[in-house]
Order: sequence, then structure tokens, then C-alpha cells
Amino acid sequence: MGRKITDSVTWVGKIDWELKKFHGEDYSTHRGSSYNSYLIKDEKTALIDTVWAPFAEEFVEDLKKVIDLAEIDYVIANHGEIDHSGGLVALMREIPNTPIYCTENAIKSLKGQFHEDWNFVTVKTGDTLSLGKKTLTFVEAPMLHWPDSMFEYLDGDAILFSNDAFGQHYATELLYNDLVDQAELYQEAIKYYANILTPFSRLVVRKIEEVLSFNLPLNMICPSHGVIWRKDPVQIVENYMKWANNYQEDQVTIVYDTMWEGTRKMAEAIAEGIGRASNGTPVKLYNAGKIDKNDIVTEIFKSKAVLFGSPTVNKGILAPLSGMLHEVKGLAFKNKKAAVFGTYGWSGESIDVLGKMVEEAGFEIIQPGLKKLWSPDDLSLNDCREFGKAFASKL
Repeated sequence: MGRKITDSVTWVGKIDWELKKFHGEDYSTHRGSSYNSYLIKDEKTALIDTVWAPFAEEFVEDLKKVIDLAEIDYVIANHGEIDHSGGLVALMREIPNTPIYCTENAIKSLKGQFHEDWNFVTVKTGDTLSLGKKTLTFVEAPMLHWPDSMFEYLDGDAILFSNDAFGQHYATELLYNDLVDQAELYQEAIKYYANILTPFSRLVVRKIEEVLSFNLPLNMICPSHGVIWRKDPVQIVENYMKWANNYQEDQVTIVYDTMWEGTRKMAEAIAEGIGRASNGTPVKLYNAGKIDKNDIVTEIFKSKAVLFGSPTVNKGILAPLSGMLHEVKGLAFKNKKAAVFGTYGWSGESIDVLGKMVEEAGFEIIQPGLKKLWSPDDLSLNDCREFGKAFASKL
């Protein structure tokens, strides 16, 4: 059933408590998610976005309990991705002639995925749609995070419908930012930015500056995933501006994989050395073969420096670390220092392979890599501690 946000706006989305993986298996959602859809009733009625395809029929049936579908004058598709547009087929089967307002790129996306020639209406930044007493103003937001994305601003209620921007994968019945656990909310918001929006940081800044230049009042930000920002909604905008500016905290992260525990022992000794020399800088260790990839990526995003370690396997490195570095390269993190380390038994190529991958991912390697033969003994572990101290001294 719908939940009133204002006198004219009702949340009609779906909370997905069971979701644990998103984008196929690419993004972990430990706390579930929501697919936020919004119904605006004025003299005319507009529906903003739908839900993920598995919930399409349920969405339409629930929507019928809130409104006669024939009373929906406009459908607005902020973004063609299936988690927002998946309910369109079931919905448009009921109201086939209702116009769908979206960007030109969204028409390509929606036609490409659903192969339907619906009544599309193309909008651009600055275009408006009168609902009667209130008006929606459209703002294109390409690459936040698809080329087809857009926002709307509802005057009177002063609400920004921001689609994927400012969202989180976070299931809650509490709906609003001021009612949920603030630590959980921050964790999911920064994880969302780090893993999804970081490559588009320059565009994030530009789009936020553009929206702020309109000098519009802002009572709420309604994203398409997670909570609605109603208490101090600008806080998430300020965080985005901060995260988009080559973000780092006073943190060092060590990411490694290990075969027979030798590289793990090196990682722990290096962490000990950094801890002794860093005057309180937190050091966090993550085994790429055991810990969730997206959680590690978030810690890399937060860090001012990262060390990567792997044993030599088939003249290269272990697959989990290789896959993670491939993804990190695509995320294009900036302003982060690095070093590499690892064990070997015979040929010892992992340091060179790892170093090249780390550099290609955009990190600045600040000292030569360290490799140790077989399982490190006490002397080798002491070398690891000194390696960590030397690394800390360069930060």
C-alpha cells in the first residue's frame, strides 16, 4: 500500500528485504534494498518510476489499491535500468496510451529492453510538466549513473526526485533518513557512491553545482533506492561533493590474498610496522579471497594509502585480487598511494605483475615491492615490519 509523503506525493514502491546481490552478482546488498516509486496527485496525476521486474505484477496490484490506473495521466521514467523500469510492461498493459516522459537516451534503453513502442515523450533540462497547481521541472543527469538518467523538481513541495543519485541499497520500513540507524545509513551511502558513482565524480560535481545554481528551496530528496532525505536533505549533497573530490580519510588498508598463509603473515607484520610508525592511523586488513568485494572497495575508497599482496601463482597473482584490481581500475580512484608485497616458492613474478596492475589502476607506488621466499621466518617478518614503518613514513 502507498505511504503519504506530502499531501500530494505518495510512496508506492517495494521494499526488498531478501536482496543480497544486485547487478547480477556484482554488488552486495547486505541490508537489502528498496525500489522507490512515487505517485503525485494534483489536477493531473504523475507516476515516477516503477520497480524491479520480479515485483512488477505485485506493484501494479498494489498501485490499484491507491489509485484507479486510468487516472494516471503521465508516467515518468527517470532511468531505463530494470530495477526502476521493470514494472513498466505490466503497468502499460493496463494503460497502454499513457505518455511516458523520459530522456532521448532512455527511449533507446527502454525500447532496447522491452521492444515496445509506447507513447514516449522526450524531455530535456528545463522542460516542465504542469500538474495543475504544481509543476515538475526536468533536469538531465547523464552518467549519474547511466547516460539516460534524469531528475525532477516538484515546486510547492520542494522535492527533488533524484533517481539513483543520493540513494543507498538499504531496506527499511521507516522510510526517512532521520528515523534509521545513522551509522548504517552512512555506511550504505558511502558504499553506494564508492562502488557505483566514483567514475563519474567530475560529472557529479558539475550536476550538483548546476542544480544548486537554480537557488531552489529543498525540503526533501527522494531517490530511487533507500531512504528519503527529509531532515537536512542537503547533508547528502554535501557528502557527495566531498566524496567526489578525490576523497580520503586517515586510513591505510592492506588487501591481500594468500595460498599457504605466508602472504597473510607478511600482511599482518606490515600492518604491525605501520601501526608502530603512524601515530594512530587506523590500519585495516582484508583477505580478497574471503571478504566481500564491495566492502573492500569501499575501504579502498576511504583510504589515503593501500598495500596489495599476493603470492606468485602461474607467474601471476591469485584470481580474487586480480579481479578486484580490474574493478578498482574502472572506478578510477584518485590521490592514493600504494605498495605491493608477496611470497613465492619458485619464480616470484607476483610483485612485478601486481605492481603493474596497481599502477594501471591509478595508484602512486611510493616504495619498491617486498617479496619473501616460502613462508616468512622471524627475520623475514621483521623485514616486513620495517617495510611497514618505511611506508608509514612516506605518507
